[in-house]
Amino acid sequence: MKFELGKSMTETRTITQQAEATCKRNPNRIRDHLANERTYLSWMRSAIALMGFGVLIVRMRILRPPLAPQAPGNGWKLGLAFAVVGLLTVLLSTQHYFAIRNDIEEDTYEPPDRWVVLSSLAVLMLGAGVIYYVFTLPLELNAVFVE
Repeated sequence: MKFELGKSMTETRTITQQAEATCKRNPNRIRDHLANERTYLSWMRSAIALMGFGVLIVRMRILRPPLAPQAPGNGWKLGLAFAVVGLLTVLLSTQHYFAIRNDIEEDTYEPPDRWVVLSSLAVLMLGAGVIYYVFTLPLELNAVFVE
């Protein structure tokens, strides 16, 4: 048996058990971390796309022909909603990444359903907003786009 100076046998045994537990980590740990990072990056791409789509919706008024009436409309609100959801996606996905990272390290990961439901509801609401926005444009403006 190996004894360390200034440590009791119980403390030495505890240190040995901790070292053995560290060695018995999940063998797929690296793969799990890389998958977590890929998931995080896909959330970032989605957030950038949401923000870009929000800017596009706001800027669509510029794409109208010069003689078309420029009613203020509510498109900017929908564009702002896309941008806000994109920013929230950045914040929540970053928090989620670090939470999963800690769970992987502690080998306590359980897949959460709330993020899937939350993001699905957000995209569903934004999609409904786009459909509402497109179908509530006055018909005379739609004719200008066709010509």
